[in-house]
Amino acid sequence: MPLNLPNLLTWLRIAFIPLFVGVFYLPDGWLPTQSLNLVATGIFALAAVTDWLDGWLARRLNQTSAFGAFLDPVADKLMVAAALIVLVDLDRAGVAASLVIIGREIAISALREWMAKVGRSHSVAVSFFGKLKTTAQMAAILLLLYHAPIGPLSAQWLGRWLLDIAAFLTLWSMLHYLLQAWRDLRGQTVHELTNR
Repeated sequence: MPLNLPNLLTWLRIAFIPLFVGVFYLPDGWLPTQSLNLVATGIFALAAVTDWLDGWLARRLNQTSAFGAFLDPVADKLMVAAALIVLVDLDRAGVAASLVIIGREIAISALREWMAKVGRSHSVAVSFFGKLKTTAQMAAILLLLYHAPIGPLSAQWLGRWLLDIAAFLTLWSMLHYLLQAWRDLRGQTVHELTNR
């Protein structure tokens, strides 16, 4: 396991998860509700920045590694899943949209692992739909964590709306990845795929 700055930032993102979750379960009266929301939003935003920064630094410093490529998406999925579970528990996020997003992450991770094993990982490389889904999902989570009005806008209403859009894009991008994988593999026999 290479210990470099990009990987340290990824580990930091994982370390943020219990801190972020714990904020909402502090004993009553330790902090006002809006302060809790603000702290949690700040931690999640910082984690999102480290997600971008570790990838940029890995490329810039030529410190990419197989371990980093494995750990980075794991950290992202853990952070998003933790945030959605907390938001559902706080009754700020819909159960259906959250299950769709978490379920898709598990399914696509499994698909990517399998495609890598059969030498076809390029088929499930990140697509435009995946990036659009991630943008809507991250914005929704930040708004739902913040929870307070932003000027005339309700962060809760806008966050729920964006989360529903993210759930739709999640299904769309999953279908896209599955079709790409199927097109790439349809010329091969099951025997060829399972005996690589």
